[in-house]
Amino acid sequence: MARWRVNWAKRKQDLQDLAYRHEMTFYEKDEWGMNALLKDFSLFSIGHSRKVFNILYSATDFLEEKLAVFDYRYTIQAGNTPVTHLQTVFFIQSKQLSLPQMLLKPENFFHKIGTWFGMQDIDFEEYPEFSDRYLLQGEDEQRIRKTIDENVSRFFLVQKKWSMESVGYFLALYKHQHLMEAHELDHFLKKGQELYGYLKSKDDI
Repeated sequence: MARWRVNWAKRKQDLQDLAYRHEMTFYEKDEWGMNALLKDFSLFSIGHSRKVFNILYSATDFLEEKLAVFDYRYTIQAGNTPVTHLQTVFFIQSKQLSLPQMLLKPENFFHKIGTWFGMQDIDFEEYPEFSDRYLLQGEDEQRIRKTIDENVSRFFLVQKKWSMESVGYFLALYKHQHLMEAHELDHFLKKGQELYGYLKSKDDI
């Protein structure tokens, strides 16, 4: 969804309606410091003029689990021309997570070339199709291998071209440079919660 095609007033209303249906709260602006919270994630270190907005938010009692779906905007320089990108992100902060620092994203031709020159890509012999489609990087390879199980690998084979980042209590899911349309968000929210369900039992790793 290109920025110039977005009817922001309609999108705001659609997201407010979605928040109501899911018993979430809608915030037009980032009132609880999401940019600062995710500053160490790869997505949130790209470009400049980074902005989190249009947030759907919910939290459990005692704030043990915070869930949000939000729009994100950042700008990069393409020569002398600034180019702004938009996308939608599913984010959860939960004490039921204890995840290694990792970045999972669709693998492309340039990534494959990079691995020939020593760029990290953690592959799984037991999930060859998953490893062929995705680039997986992180510092603690042993914990990552215990985290990516059959359920997680199958999830990303079905939900093609999605990316995931995690560290500790934090998990983010998104499709690179894709602003989800309103009719996609129910599915996106459901799938984010599904992935969380696969990962939250791994806190004893």
